[in-house]
Amino acid sequence: MVANPSAMNVLIVEDDRDLAGLMVRAFAAEGFTAESVSSAEEAYDALTGSVFDCLVVDINLPGDDGFALCRNLREKSGAPVIFASARIEPDVRVRALEEGGDVFLSKPFSLRELLAQAKALLRRPEMRQAAEEELTVGPFVLRPAAAELLKDGEAIALSPKEFLLASILMRNAGRALSRETLLVQAWGVFSDVEPQTVAVHMSWLRAKLEDDPAHPVFFKTVRGVGYRFDLPDEISR
Repeated sequence: MVANPSAMNVLIVEDDRDLAGLMVRAFAAEGFTAESVSSAEEAYDALTGSVFDCLVVDINLPGDDGFALCRNLREKSGAPVIFASARIEPDVRVRALEEGGDVFLSKPFSLRELLAQAKALLRRPEMRQAAEEELTVGPFVLRPAAAELLKDGEAIALSPKEFLLASILMRNAGRALSRETLLVQAWGVFSDVEPQTVAVHMSWLRAKLEDDPAHPVFFKTVRGVGYRFDLPDEISR
């Protein structure tokens, strides 16, 4: 068993600490995991070590502004971004969307509206898939709510990163995912972890989940690309 990774994680980038605290508490009351930082630079650090499902970003920040943060984020991630700003210039809303934002809220805004917008973004099909309670694929049962993976009915002890890698690959069965994609989704958008780290964790994962780790049947290497989860024909039929 590992820590539950299935709760939606929200990063709030807001230099008004009182407002940030209100937003953190509002998201927590709705079952989200939320944390706040007060600058884009702190956001980069947070995104290096954690994976977030949604960001709430002020525009006027010390150092890099919210536009720069969103632009840098969009180079590696499609995580929804809600801009929340007191800026009222006519072109600000347009630029927020052009930089990759999904929603623009003008301050002051209601916390109910913020939560409603976040929930709507996280109901997108690609976000719902990550939050599904259970997935059965061949001999495996993935239970995100319990942070548990079963093989042939037996719970397998996995580290948090092993569980995330297995989850990502199983939910993309038959699709080759690059090491860089796996790094972003499991380690964080701005992670400085080397791609070889994925290979190491995959070897550990195979040792726990494959009958013959040297000749994997399910968690396969795709030469020159990355990794893929496959089901043998006799199991899939």
